Amino acid sequence: MVDLKHLRRNPEVYREAIRLKGVALDLDALLALDAEVQGLKARLQELQTERNRIAKEVPKAPPEARPDLVARGKALAEEAKRVEEALREKEAQLWELLLKVPLPPWPGAPVGPDDSANVEIKRVGAPPEFSFPPLDHVSLLEKNGWWEPRISQVSGSRTYALRGDLALYELALIRFAMDFMVRKGYTPLTLPSYAREKAFIGTGHFPAARDQVWPIAGTDLYLTGTAEVVLNALHSGEILQQEELPKRYAGYAPAFRSEAGSFGKDVRGLMRVHQFHKVEQYVLTEASLEASDQAFQELLQNAEEILKLLELPYRLLEVSTGDMGPGKWRQVDLEVWVPSEGRYRETHSCSALLDWQARRADLRYRDKEGRVQYAYTLNNTALATPRILVMLLENHQLPDGRVRVPEALVPYLGKEVLEPCV
Repeated sequence: MVDLKHLRRNPEVYREAIRLKGVALDLDALLALDAEVQGLKARLQELQTERNRIAKEVPKAPPEARPDLVARGKALAEEAKRVEEALREKEAQLWELLLKVPLPPWPGAPVGPDDSANVEIKRVGAPPEFSFPPLDHVSLLEKNGWWEPRISQVSGSRTYALRGDLALYELALIRFAMDFMVRKGYTPLTLPSYAREKAFIGTGHFPAARDQVWPIAGTDLYLTGTAEVVLNALHSGEILQQEELPKRYAGYAPAFRSEAGSFGKDVRGLMRVHQFHKVEQYVLTEASLEASDQAFQELLQNAEEILKLLELPYRLLEVSTGDMGPGKWRQVDLEVWVPSEGRYRETHSCSALLDWQARRADLRYRDKEGRVQYAYTLNNTALATPRILVMLLENHQLPDGRVRVPEALVPYLGKEVLEPCV
């Protein structure tokens, strides 16, 4: 959410942001509704002032004048009730529109309608050259008995169950990522995979991406698609001290997404599933571009170091205005090479949101001058599986179909090669 006062003073800034990010929002309608709300508030104040004046006059008025004053007071009270009801309705409508107002993107963002306008920043590592016909990850899973094919009969489509060494490898990856983040000074948290609606509004997943979230029937809870949802709500309603910032968290939780709108995409294998596991980086900073930029580079570097330790070739993309989402100031994606597809696929998304989430989630701190301000938020993936397994299996496969384990993961798994599960 943006600062409404700033929006009133600078409507053209937000009109341009709406255009750049392709948001379906009528800003003139929002401003007209805001004017209505301001008018109703002014009228309500007038009515309350007049009622107070009459209430003070009644005891002092002569007996013959009191009935008219009392009647006038009742009429004002009835009108005030109607105005209050109208104000509540209009404020709710305004709130819904304000949730859709995008944050203006940083000046360096490529301008374009979608991911086709994203700009490659750099590539690190070369795609592997095989001396044998390489297999895709599904063939490797089947050849080595590393997944349970019956699971779709039990749990439906876009599900997976790993067996043998690959099941242990997935667990090793999660612990590896958490240990890495702890070494970087982040507080590790294991988190629930569900939250109330307010938390999803706080991150911006609601209302825009509501169709990607599964509600838990009979409750007021929803399954989370990232630990960011819970992490972003931890300090909601508090007033932190500037000395406590930045807050650095590494949150792990199983994640769930409905994958609505992805019919026909990545239906084979582990690339796009309903349930997955994710370690999320999250930072809460003071309200300054300098602090935000510093944290952004830190989050980005963490992700790069993880991919280097996993010995995977990757690239960085500067994400365009039309692809970054309404709440992003800046977004850089990391993509890893998938040999069977002959292209890079996203594994990490590093995002700076300034105070856009903080205003929605009520994340505040008291600065050194004693002023209460909204904080800035940032997030990035540390590691998400099973998607990363696709890249690890395909890039590290051996001629006999087994898979090499990166040196950094050997202590966690206790072996250098993933063996078949028979």
